[in-house]
Amino acid sequence: MPQTVCSGTMFTTPSGFSPHLACAEPGEDEETPQEGPGPGACLADGPPITSASLDTLIQNLVPTADYYPEKAYVFTFLLSARLFIPPLELLSRVCELCIKQQQLDQSPLDTAKVRKFGPKILQLLTEWTETFPTDFRDETMVGHLKDFIHRIAPCDEAYWKTMNQMLQKLSQRLALMSKGEESIVKVSLNASSISDKLVAFKTKPPPIQKDILSICNDPYTLAQQLTHVELEHLSRIGPEEFVQAFVQKDPLDGTQPCFSDQKKKTSNLEAYVRWFNRLCYLVATEICMPAKKKQRAQVIEFFIDVARECFNIGNFNSLMAIISGMNMTPVSRLKKTWSKAKTAKFFILEHQMDPTGNFYNYRTALRGAAHRSRTANSNREKIVIPFFSLLIKDIYFLNEGCANRLPNGHVNFEKFVELARQVGEFMTWKQVECPFEEDQAILHYLHTAPIFSEDGLYLASYESESPENQVEKDRWKALRSNVLGKT
Repeated sequence: MPQTVCSGTMFTTPSGFSPHLACAEPGEDEETPQEGPGPGACLADGPPITSASLDTLIQNLVPTADYYPEKAYVFTFLLSARLFIPPLELLSRVCELCIKQQQLDQSPLDTAKVRKFGPKILQLLTEWTETFPTDFRDETMVGHLKDFIHRIAPCDEAYWKTMNQMLQKLSQRLALMSKGEESIVKVSLNASSISDKLVAFKTKPPPIQKDILSICNDPYTLAQQLTHVELEHLSRIGPEEFVQAFVQKDPLDGTQPCFSDQKKKTSNLEAYVRWFNRLCYLVATEICMPAKKKQRAQVIEFFIDVARECFNIGNFNSLMAIISGMNMTPVSRLKKTWSKAKTAKFFILEHQMDPTGNFYNYRTALRGAAHRSRTANSNREKIVIPFFSLLIKDIYFLNEGCANRLPNGHVNFEKFVELARQVGEFMTWKQVECPFEEDQAILHYLHTAPIFSEDGLYLASYESESPENQVEKDRWKALRSNVLGKT
């Protein structure tokens, strides 16, 4: 069924994240969680951090002349730290620690010392700007970054070049993101075209309204174009959106939330959920629209083949949207239509996406696609587009099942390691470039073709196959009056 985001009602059972994460709060007789190692300690060689104070975690982020945190630690902490400290304050803290530890406020600077430390701090800032560019939409963030690099740049002219390259790439990335957000708004306005009045056309000769088969009658081609849309949406979703989607006041956290509802930047994530819902309704509309039973059965068979091609490509999100659209009640009640369609392949696909066992079959297929992606030699084999609402559900339950802080005030870092693992895998998949050639006519149709509302779908369904009981008859009569103005 169509999905909503950030709502507990859309979820069934939690995914299989480590059960001890939810039980990370120590009792009176349990050992208090250890502080993480200091900045010089070997995060890579020592035991993994399970919990630590925020100050210790920040200290572990700061590089020195002979220490640099693991890349996984950098991603995990930068992803989760925003729940406890705003990015601007975090950057200020990092810069202050570097200035203090490296004595960057003294004159003259120790050039040899700075040259050992400089490449490492530049690497950290580069990783930050590349992975979380939206943090630097704040001009004050960029100002802090420039001011700090200006402190060390006199020791090596290469630092100026590195800074300019970093800022140029950041500017390009932010401009691209702004352009993408503008296109989301434009597409959303076009996609809001709901035209229940089209039901009246069912009794009129074609071609009054275009249908999907008149635009594309090849299932593989349509599956390719759906993959274009999916990857375009994925490419715009930043890792921080997964954290900000579920931010809430933790009763064990005495600090204020780092962002208000207005600052929760989850527009790309929400746009992706809207796309899933649109595709569900588009599939249902295309099936319910034709006046003749034979044509409706033909559309059903077409979408079954499209769904199969999506599965083969690794596009599980479009696959689930198509299945959901075909399982909507206005479609599933068309028994005479379904009896004319060849549905064996549909039931196989349904089995693959069966929610039983917390979507066991789907998760098995997803692992297979992920393995194929890791060993792939071409972008075609690298494609993995997960069933997005289930990914959101997994993250939701991880967030709900584990406290952000332990009773002693330490950050429950083990929780965020698991969060980073799930988000990090998604980040790998979203970077794949679509190998298929774009077809603008098909893409335009997918984004702009009018769709029925739920009432419109029921009305079209009743117009196609008469109501079977009094409840349906009463609803049909009310819909004809409300939608078409008929009695």
